[in-house]
Amino acid sequence: MTAPRLDIDGLLADPAIRIVVCCGSGGVGKTTTAAALGLRAAEVHGRRTVVLTIDPARRLAQSMGLTELDNTPRQVKGIDAGTSGGELHAMMLDMKRTFDEVVEQHTTPKRAAEIFANPFYQAMSSTFAGTQEYMAMEKLGQLRAGDQWDLIIVDTPPSRSALDFLDAPARLSRFLDGRMLRMLLAPARAGGKSMFSLVTASFGLFSRAVQKILGAQLLTDLSGFVAALDSMFGGFRQRADQTYRILQDPQTAFLLVAAPEKDAIREAAYFAERLVTERMPLSGLVLNRMHESEPAGLSAEESLAAAERLDAAGDQPITADVLRIHAGLLRQAEREIRVAAGFTEAFPQVPTTSVAAQPADVHDVDGLRTIGALLA
Repeated sequence: MTAPRLDIDGLLADPAIRIVVCCGSGGVGKTTTAAALGLRAAEVHGRRTVVLTIDPARRLAQSMGLTELDNTPRQVKGIDAGTSGGELHAMMLDMKRTFDEVVEQHTTPKRAAEIFANPFYQAMSSTFAGTQEYMAMEKLGQLRAGDQWDLIIVDTPPSRSALDFLDAPARLSRFLDGRMLRMLLAPARAGGKSMFSLVTASFGLFSRAVQKILGAQLLTDLSGFVAALDSMFGGFRQRADQTYRILQDPQTAFLLVAAPEKDAIREAAYFAERLVTERMPLSGLVLNRMHESEPAGLSAEESLAAAERLDAAGDQPITADVLRIHAGLLRQAEREIRVAAGFTEAFPQVPTTSVAAQPADVHDVDGLRTIGALLA
């Protein structure tokens, strides 16, 4: 069964679509796809577009001619928007800076200074697993709430990490509702008593047990961090839940990006299952680096047979080599179609588009423009 064609231009031109989230495993051209979509949305459809990358790779900046990307959108110069009035901006998530901004926006300067000085906050805001994904949700929420962008394109990390991106609100809620957190907050809510005061007998036993595992200083730092952030926790949860609802809304379009390789197709199918389960709007699949051959009236078997006849006759060695190359290309294209069918047969209603393999990596705006045209 042939999958319906994915109308990229229709998607990018639709004013009702405000967010496009590109997901996929590593090495399939996801960052390039996101940048090409952003460029086409700005140049062809006149939309004020920002591309947000969560992947720490620097390729997005390089391909757009920027020396660096940071937590602030930077305008990409040299795009050909003509009379459309479109603009393209790009940024890369700075996890710690985003966390700092959230603290600054939702507490007093004095409390913010206490939080920034806390060793546990310093570690959590820079290195803790899951913080990056939650801060990505915060940043996406900020960009959408500002309402200055016609279109936000999100380039997520490789797909299993991108699932963490979807899981961030639920993980945060579990953390906020956890028994350990409630116990750590008990002293602060009881009037600022010492971390190790026996608010209750059960907390005293809990405190001594955790001290043996974590150490007194770390537990003190953790308690201070939790107490300082206590008034902000409701806001964290509310904003995360709101962003999650935005991702479920028809204003958002999820695009899966894959290469015709078994692992990449398996990851795309895994992610599609999750999107369907979570009622996220899955708009299509982009198959990158597909090989094809111009029709020559010869199958792979016929080409190889003809090459063997030429070899046997000792005639036209260059033609024989061309025939073998043609046969190899046909077989590769057939193999890629069979691999891709692993997804299209499981999700026959998901629209699909493909991009032919390019002779060189994309490293500039002209290359992105070419990929955008191929996508469309």
